[in-house]
Amino acid sequence: MVPEDEHVTALVIIFYFCFGFLVYIYALYPLACALLAAAVNRSPRSGPLEPTVSILIAAYNEAAHIEETIKNKLVLDYPPDKIEIIVVSDGSDDGTDSIVNGFGGEQVHLIRQEPRAGKTSALNLAVPRIRNEVIVFSDANSIYAKDALRRLVEPFTDPEVGYVTGRMVYNALDGSVTGTGCSTYMRYENALRVWETRIGSIVGVDGGIDAVRSGLYGLMRSDQLPDLVLPLSVREKGYRIVYAHNALLYENALADTRDELSMRVRVCLRAWHALKDKAALLNPFRFGLFAWQLFSHKVLRYLAPLFQVGVLLTNIPLAVVSPFWRFVLFGQSIFYVLAFLGYILQDKQLPRLITFSYYLCLVNLAAAVALWHFLNGHRQVMWTPRT
Repeated sequence: MVPEDEHVTALVIIFYFCFGFLVYIYALYPLACALLAAAVNRSPRSGPLEPTVSILIAAYNEAAHIEETIKNKLVLDYPPDKIEIIVVSDGSDDGTDSIVNGFGGEQVHLIRQEPRAGKTSALNLAVPRIRNEVIVFSDANSIYAKDALRRLVEPFTDPEVGYVTGRMVYNALDGSVTGTGCSTYMRYENALRVWETRIGSIVGVDGGIDAVRSGLYGLMRSDQLPDLVLPLSVREKGYRIVYAHNALLYENALADTRDELSMRVRVCLRAWHALKDKAALLNPFRFGLFAWQLFSHKVLRYLAPLFQVGVLLTNIPLAVVSPFWRFVLFGQSIFYVLAFLGYILQDKQLPRLITFSYYLCLVNLAAAVALWHFLNGHRQVMWTPRT
């Protein structure tokens, strides 16, 4: 039975509304950023700089990684007398503390947080003891390139810069679909960060290779996501958040779909709470282009699964109306078939079109689950780290 004309019109309007937002989120917003970046080109001043640095690592049961991570930081191309490494053991009971204490010397320090209270509380505990000019945040399994620290602090030459994030390079060592899809997705994200930096500030950081001027760190609630709340707080104070594309961090991408989905849900959920806490930054009369960036890159991006479902659900009844809508539904079907192939063939080497389709669906599924949890008032403070 063919739907009545008014129903068809309503479905068409909803379809184009949802489809238009998807096009804007994934194509038009990046294009607008690229054009603005070329026109404005506010690349931060950068030059040789060697401030004193405290590398801060929050660790929970990281005995498998912490030794390699500390050794990596100790051999960076940076004056040793200007680096200290502080590990906050968040109630670890697997020998992490003994490994850290084994380094001794004046460069490596252990602080124990007991009982376990989460990453944000661990950072809050350590920061008041820091007297160095710059705080660098590293994960317990983060391996920096030899010159990463030097490249990370160079943008602080510009007095307008308050927060710098480096580039996370994911290694899909096993060739898994999840790992490869993650790597492809991050290349897209990193290109966007280059353009956003040239506009003024980026709106998202990685967390494993970040730096902030010590005086700009503000204590956060234990349930707040430091990877988003802290840089947004820095922007609120009038400083820029910029991307140092040549400051490289290497991490292994997760190969298991459930692990990646769980991590993405956690990050999205805490990001929603962060956006709620920092909603003032969405005011374009106070924060100009940054408000537009935050709304486009974060708020709309996390709402993308709603638009994705809307496009599919309206297209199905419209397919009986005309060949055009059947062709559109066929195109959508191909996309989801590719994503499903990525899911069932996770241990195979597959074309990037398949891995990207699969990973985009995974990311949007995580965003949908996180939105549901957020609307139901759920919060997450602690979790088991990526392995």
